[in-house]
Amino acid sequence: MFVEREVSGGETTSQERRDAGQSDKRILGNVVRCDGARATIAAFADDAEGAVTAQWKVGRMISINLGSTRTVGLVYAIGKSDLAWNAESQNPIEVSVELIGEVRDATEPGGKPVFDRGITNYPHIGAIAHYIRNRDLQAVYDLAGRRSITVGSLSQDEAVDANIAIDDTLARHFAVVGTTGVGKSTAVSLLLRKTLAARPDLRVLILDPHNEFAASLSEHCVKVDTASLDLPFWLFRLEEFTEVLFRGREAVPEEVDLLRDLIPVAKNLYRNPNAGMFLKRGVDALTADTPVPYRIADLVRQIDERIGMLESKNDRPALKALKTRIEQASADPRYRFMFNSRLIEDTIHETIGNIFRVPHHGRPVTCFEMAGMPSEVVNSVCSVLARLAFDLALWSNGRLKLLLLCEEAHRYMPADSKLGFAPTRHALSRIAKEGRKYGCYLGIVTQRPGELDPTILSQCSTVFAMRLANEQDQAIIRSAIADSSASTLSFLSSMGQREAIAFGEGVATTMRLKFEKLDPSLIPGSVKYVGDVPADSSGDDVDLAAIVGRLRNVPKPQQTAAFTEMADTDRQAGDPGYRKPAAPGIQPSDDFDLRYGLKSATFGMRPQNE
Repeated sequence: MFVEREVSGGETTSQERRDAGQSDKRILGNVVRCDGARATIAAFADDAEGAVTAQWKVGRMISINLGSTRTVGLVYAIGKSDLAWNAESQNPIEVSVELIGEVRDATEPGGKPVFDRGITNYPHIGAIAHYIRNRDLQAVYDLAGRRSITVGSLSQDEAVDANIAIDDTLARHFAVVGTTGVGKSTAVSLLLRKTLAARPDLRVLILDPHNEFAASLSEHCVKVDTASLDLPFWLFRLEEFTEVLFRGREAVPEEVDLLRDLIPVAKNLYRNPNAGMFLKRGVDALTADTPVPYRIADLVRQIDERIGMLESKNDRPALKALKTRIEQASADPRYRFMFNSRLIEDTIHETIGNIFRVPHHGRPVTCFEMAGMPSEVVNSVCSVLARLAFDLALWSNGRLKLLLLCEEAHRYMPADSKLGFAPTRHALSRIAKEGRKYGCYLGIVTQRPGELDPTILSQCSTVFAMRLANEQDQAIIRSAIADSSASTLSFLSSMGQREAIAFGEGVATTMRLKFEKLDPSLIPGSVKYVGDVPADSSGDDVDLAAIVGRLRNVPKPQQTAAFTEMADTDRQAGDPGYRKPAAPGIQPSDDFDLRYGLKSATFGMRPQNE
């Protein structure tokens, strides 16, 4: 990028030159030191008249002209050797530049310049450094024909769009990291909107612990919370179901062994109500992990029968404790999404279709809101959903493309293996390691990458690093970036709002960008609460009764209508003739526990008159 003169041995093609008579002030400096990765440029901080030019700035990209090629570098440090300012004469400075790659002009006339990350011709002493021209800057971040989306503009030059290769970003997983308040959720919302426009075949499941994405993606998503979620208990594997029963505490091995033995019997009773025995081997054998419906009533009956057996004398304390845990969990109104009466039937296709949007009916995103869900059951539910997502992509032979987006991912995959829930970690690790082969992708959003499992983060080939103040978090990101771009991360602690450093497979080279500005109504969390309380409000208008009602989460008792029929307690979901009128003269069985009746208003709840 210098003036073409007759004595110059520079480039032969047009380099967007100005008038040939322009002065040599366009030359910024000369190379005085160079090694395999960095170079030092000697320049002046002011011009001959003493005016500070501000030509050199940290973060600015420059080019070093070598005739046939131009070496691209990023300024990461500026200094004056004597640390003193002289107002009487020009002030020489030393500019430290990290070498990124080189740009070559196209061989055919009128072709675009080509950027290469490798450097074949290193700068020599005295080589001239210039401002990088706009065409070269576009060549540096060109994606070579890969399908791309525009998410913002370069911090170096706002006239140049910041593009990412969307297919590579998804297929090899991605992560968005940054401290609180820098705009991670806004960036994720922008990425999702752009991704859905480019990939309409994609389904997205967002694990949303703060209930903030549904409003920002209202035209693309359906909201699933504890009131609308239908996730049958029989879809849970044994270790996931155990996590629910023991409320996050350490499980008792004796009780887990009993569940492993009794659940297959209950599943067999659902499939074959008149079967007299259950085969534990063979092609029809069931395990505690097989996703086959069964009834809690049958499970409790098996426990009662075991308690009454003479040879089960030593197991009675464990059996009684297990029965109590099952009764308490099924009667807890917070677990209504698991133990609702209609979930006894084999509705796995409806459950999966609703959660994973098959068909999507124009809304391919599911926001799974977990703010109102019991903390002790969140791990199990996330494990079930992650496992189902991988299995769906696997058994659909790649036809179903799924993105599982984990907000606050360090909750599910902590770096300490003793923390968190092992099945959730395993399910997400399986997606991270094998998901791209089958069309199941993983998106990680976290404010503490230092607390995230390094195995998971290492599988995310594209990272959007926003402002990080913690030194441990910065070290994690530095370990993931290429050595040739390490100096770029020196800006991590001082970047502005909506700014990010993107590196990995989804971009051509490490890129500092600024995300597009979203409409305030589309920012996650902006309309989370309807009617925000004024700052000067005294709080006297707080409806404490409504708050307590939400806290208890117990439905109001319903009055029995005169035309309501009594439920037939002899028949349950899965039995022949279920939902048909009961035959006259049949009396309810005395040994049946009415606490597990099939009325939708009473299943899983103790009768009000007890």
